[in-house]
Amino acid sequence: MSVSAEAAQVTDTALSQRLERAEAKASAAYVESRARAAPSLGAEWRDFDGTYAMFDGVGSPLSQTFGFGLFSPPTSPQLEAIESFFRDRGAEVFHEVSPLADPAVLGLMAERGYHPIELTSVMHLRLTPDRAPSRRPPAPELVVRRVEAGAEDVWAETASRGWSETPEAAAFIRDFGTVSARARGTVCFIAEWAGYPIAAAAFAMHDGVALLAGASTDPAFRGRGAQAALLDTRLAYAASVGCELAMMGALPGSASQRNGERQGFRIAYTRIKWQLRR
Repeated sequence: MSVSAEAAQVTDTALSQRLERAEAKASAAYVESRARAAPSLGAEWRDFDGTYAMFDGVGSPLSQTFGFGLFSPPTSPQLEAIESFFRDRGAEVFHEVSPLADPAVLGLMAERGYHPIELTSVMHLRLTPDRAPSRRPPAPELVVRRVEAGAEDVWAETASRGWSETPEAAAFIRDFGTVSARARGTVCFIAEWAGYPIAAAAFAMHDGVALLAGASTDPAFRGRGAQAALLDTRLAYAASVGCELAMMGALPGSASQRNGERQGFRIAYTRIKWQLRR
């Protein structure tokens, strides 16, 4: 009895390090793009003995760390240095922590007054160059294309329309998308219906891992298969350029998690986001 490539992938520390580092590098590339676009903001990132700390401005969901306790034994001095990095910039302190990190992380979090605020299902899929589409061909009106350099604003505007029911979120996504689309390693795609952009999606590629992100569909065009087509296109493209793994994050039990599982993604682990109480 054969075992599929996806089933053969063991969830262990090595896998978690690879996935967490890919997301950390994607976030670092985003912060670098933000620094180029808005130098006065002071966006930057630092490596604290394997833990990547990102500052993308006060209140940004990107201002946090990845990999704490996963690449080196966690220590109070290391955590103090990370906390100072954020506090010196007026930002709150957040950490995304893998359950495969050193168990000492939990004790340190408790001692320093952190509390858990969010759970994320970290999911992965093994890619092969001959990956077949997971669905039947889309409607003839639906075409997916890669966004070329110089058209990043069109991608960001399309992505923001997917949040048009919440104006504040739409404004954030437009700004986020403009920066993200120009980040190193990011590849963006648009789905068009009869030539009109209706949906957007992207992935950030680092060290053979494709981090899927940026999925959004104009409410007026939902239910036409745009995101399924964008997912198939992204996975096929990622495999064609040498990516061996795809990953995504989702709220546990959410529609996004179920959609990922239907496409063959498996849950590697559930990650905890910690916030330092002031």
